[in-house]
Amino acid sequence: MHELSLDLVRGHLPVLVSMPHMGSYLPARLAPSFVPRALDCEDADWHMDRLYDFALDMGASVLRPRLSRYVIDLNRPPDDAPMYPGAANTELCPTRFFTGEPLYVPGCEPTAEDKRERLQLGWQPYHQALQQELARLHQAHGQVLLWDAHSIRAQLPWLFEGRLPDLNIGTADGQAAHPALAQAVMQVCSVQADYSHTLNGRFKGGYITRRYGQPERGIHAVQLELCQCLYMQEEPPYAYLPERARRLQPVLERMLRAALAALPRP
Repeated sequence: MHELSLDLVRGHLPVLVSMPHMGSYLPARLAPSFVPRALDCEDADWHMDRLYDFALDMGASVLRPRLSRYVIDLNRPPDDAPMYPGAANTELCPTRFFTGEPLYVPGCEPTAEDKRERLQLGWQPYHQALQQELARLHQAHGQVLLWDAHSIRAQLPWLFEGRLPDLNIGTADGQAAHPALAQAVMQVCSVQADYSHTLNGRFKGGYITRRYGQPERGIHAVQLELCQCLYMQEEPPYAYLPERARRLQPVLERMLRAALAALPRP
């Protein structure tokens, strides 16, 4: 499992773009445990690498997993504590689709031993790579932006009411990044009329944002959860829609550049 777990491209700018949910690889030995529907990996953050291709051109570091979040969720804490108490949550080793139905054939849910193995072989390598790259960039620049890139279907009643805003920015209620970064990103959002947006709404930032965002140490984390309909089909075959994506990408790039420019001086 570990040999297929991630790809890291190292850049020269003080920014790391993390894409913890874009993976769609399910190890063959695990496939029989899942219901057939799960093999399509419908809850992946599809096409994140293609949507954010401008980040590589900018010189950002980019970290991408290959494992599906159905195996292990890289944006959940290792102790599996709920990220949003009082709301529906998916676990470290999810057992339900985003629609609430079971992921596993009855009786085939991951055991405690399964979870420990997945934590060791899937979760830990990603977070080790993330930590090491943040440390490298911090040593080189003094201040670092961690941009946690996500996407999700616009309507998922099991997880949230109604339709999400198009662009959902999260800084853990201001704890994960200097306020100037959120202000800069929201300023970009406010001067365009194509996409609705919110700050620290339903998605305030998952484990990665909350764990690694330490502005007092010069590491600033911002999560962007965006609606998939802005750039792709939300239903099978989950196709990338280039025209929609080309409309969205300049806004994303301006948001990323604005956050980068707002980093405090070392």
